[in-house]
Amino acid sequence: MKTAIVWFKTDLRLHDNETLVEAIKYAEQIIPVYCIDESQFETTNFGFKKTGNFRGQFLLEALIDLDKNLREIGSGLIVRMGKPEEILVELAAKFQAQKIFTKKEVAYEELQIHDLVEKELFKINCLIDTFSTSTLYHAQDLPFTLKDIPDVFTSFRKRTEKETSVRPVFPKPLVINSPNIEPLNLPSLAILGLEEEKTDTRAAIQFKGGETAGLVRLAHFLIGTRAISTYKETRNGLIGEDYSSKFSAWLSLGCLSAREIYAEIKKYELQFGANESTYWLIFELIWRDYFRFIMKKYRHQFFLQNGIKPTKALFNKHHRASFEKWKNGETGIDFIDANMIELKLTGFMSNRGRQNVASYLCHNLKLDWRYGAAYFEEQLIDYDVCSNWGNWAYLAGVGNDPMPSRVFNIEKQANDYDKNQTYRKLWLSKN
Repeated sequence: MKTAIVWFKTDLRLHDNETLVEAIKYAEQIIPVYCIDESQFETTNFGFKKTGNFRGQFLLEALIDLDKNLREIGSGLIVRMGKPEEILVELAAKFQAQKIFTKKEVAYEELQIHDLVEKELFKINCLIDTFSTSTLYHAQDLPFTLKDIPDVFTSFRKRTEKETSVRPVFPKPLVINSPNIEPLNLPSLAILGLEEEKTDTRAAIQFKGGETAGLVRLAHFLIGTRAISTYKETRNGLIGEDYSSKFSAWLSLGCLSAREIYAEIKKYELQFGANESTYWLIFELIWRDYFRFIMKKYRHQFFLQNGIKPTKALFNKHHRASFEKWKNGETGIDFIDANMIELKLTGFMSNRGRQNVASYLCHNLKLDWRYGAAYFEEQLIDYDVCSNWGNWAYLAGVGNDPMPSRVFNIEKQANDYDKNQTYRKLWLSKN
């Protein structure tokens, strides 16, 4: 009997999951597995945990939901904590699996882990197949080779939109044949070295991990509120659930698929009409794709202080006291402080806020941008390695921004986007 392991990573869903579909085609028996990689809960060289409390809680919720959805169609999820290269070899031997199916990685550390796993599997004659499950456009369909992907987003977007189509969504499997999968066994937050965070009533949205919640949010933003039809006008908002889609948290763990979002937007446009706002959400998904493809092109360079512009000398140093004030919302600049307090207490911050606090750290405080990116990695519930490091490098002037320097006028930004100080009063008041 052909047996395959499906190694879930940041693709925690049943819908539009090519990895799962291909495994079912190949094998009579499927073993779904998720590895809680110990290295993802360690402290980095910058002094922050790779995974903080908010994202840790969101991940556990997503795994509970994936297990529930798998059991409804005859399977279940095996969760193990440790090193993936050890866990997967042990399970492959136990179930006599001939092949492991998993998503393709592009970022430096993730590729290193993949190589370790592949090397160990080779020793027991188990193969590994990878599939691109994260992006809107498939890498093989792009009108450029990897080395020729433009370093300016607009050039990438225009040609890609003109010459490339979005592939159709893979159907959700109706049944999965698996042996008896033991009941889900998840570590507690405490075992992961994390703590449960209290819900702050001022939070823009109460995130809940998992595909089920992600699809509910998708339906809410499109059909429930039709908020997508005014997205371009409201996307720079700061307060409330529906000024933006908030899809990023579910996209980050793959609880939602970019192609599924695209397909639902196209259905919406047929029913309610297309406009600049419905397109603009697709535009944002293309930006997300771009950071992933650029990460694939430049690999480790996005984690260096000079980024992808090695000739641009950056001498910004880490100054702990200044950084701590920025991190804790104690700079004395009310707009910066309000945004940083929201991030600290909820694990989330608006796109407008992220750009301002990053600009302030890089250009006003003149600190090493990588410490800001590392703090976001720990704190953001919607952390995505490519988008986070790509955006920070962009704001620091060592990424894909064609402008030599992009410095935000914080006072003007505050007046433009928080004219009545409603947002600042909300987060600077004692709750």
